[in-house]
Amino acid sequence: MEIQTCGKPIDSLLEKVLCMNILSSDYFKELYRLKTYHEVIDEIYNQVDHVEPWMTGNCRGPSTAFCLLYKFFTMKLTVKQMHGLLKHTDSPYIRAIGFLYLRYAADPKTLWN
Repeated sequence: MEIQTCGKPIDSLLEKVLCMNILSSDYFKELYRLKTYHEVIDEIYNQVDHVEPWMTGNCRGPSTAFCLLYKFFTMKLTVKQMHGLLKHTDSPYIRAIGFLYLRYAADPKTLWN
């Protein structure tokens, strides 16, 4: 069963500038090769080292965490997958992205259920 979303279009879940930068980033375009939930989990484990929306330093591109979060938006996670994210023991960043997914995409009326 899919997570019940708030009904907003994907591109309106995040700040407009961040969303545009994610969609135009080379890293996000590379994520098209990831087809499954488990491949995205592995990518989070290997690539994410913070969950800020923007890269650190002088470059103001989107962070890998938010690119992968957007990838999950396009996949429309199930309740079982969400439980897997939130209870994942390998990396706190996997859990953090799960909570961010709920924060941005889930319907607040059904969140606590």
